[in-house]
Amino acid sequence: MANLNALRLAALVVLGMGVAQCASAQEILIFDAKSQPESLTLAPGGILIVGSASSPFIYKVRRGSTTAEKFVDASAEPAGTFFFGMLADTATNTLWACQLTPVPDVTPVKRHTALRGFDLATGTQKLRWNLPGENSTCNDFSVGPDKALYISDTANSKIYKLAAGATTPELFLEDRALYGIDGITFLDGTLYVNNVFFNKLYRIPVDAAGKPGTPVDIWMDQPVKGPDGMRAVHGKLLLAENGSGKIDVLTVTGDKASVMVIKEGFKTPTAVEPAGDVIWVGERGAGKAVAIPMPKW
Repeated sequence: MANLNALRLAALVVLGMGVAQCASAQEILIFDAKSQPESLTLAPGGILIVGSASSPFIYKVRRGSTTAEKFVDASAEPAGTFFFGMLADTATNTLWACQLTPVPDVTPVKRHTALRGFDLATGTQKLRWNLPGENSTCNDFSVGPDKALYISDTANSKIYKLAAGATTPELFLEDRALYGIDGITFLDGTLYVNNVFFNKLYRIPVDAAGKPGTPVDIWMDQPVKGPDGMRAVHGKLLLAENGSGKIDVLTVTGDKASVMVIKEGFKTPTAVEPAGDVIWVGERGAGKAVAIPMPKW
């Protein structure tokens, strides 16, 4: 596969909202280089859904399309509203999204955030829940083996749980180790989270009654910087390092993890999404999504 610079040179850049493609990969420019795609997810039919950390829109790009369409428009929300986490929950036909709105005229910065659920096909709102507190950061989520949605709150060291069929999440876990929690995913039925502030990876033990225990620090065999979006695939963890421009594969064995860098040179990568033989990367600093080959296992 050509390197990222070569792809940029070879790409056809479509003004406004567009898609650039080459033979071995794709690049998507959502609106402009300042769109800051914080998170992305793949919906049925190969539709890529991308949120923006600098605008109140969620975009979708249909398979083979050369146009990124506005899928969700939150411009009626207060000024400065933007989006973090995106997750397509095909079992319930729901797009889960984290919406963040800055609190005006406050220093240091505070945000009010909401978990929003939209119909995956139409974009119609199905659920909205405002996270508690004067300052919160709904960041990302994962659907567990129990079909519940688990939600990370970076600012408040919390994980919330929305049980299957429920309309209001409940507090699942609050712990000092979770101050800075970002990526969250289940690997082989076990819940893992990372910490973007302190460059950590944790396993969350859960007993037979479903009660969580103290987070277990997973030792990684090389440093990671700014662990962000995280997904499970083929018994491993995919991880975006926003502070070092790398995409990693983590092989977890007990309380240890082996880190293998599969691609570097990205500009603030914040999201990963496995999609068959490729991995979609949300490159926030460059305002685009990039597809890279899935490693051979």
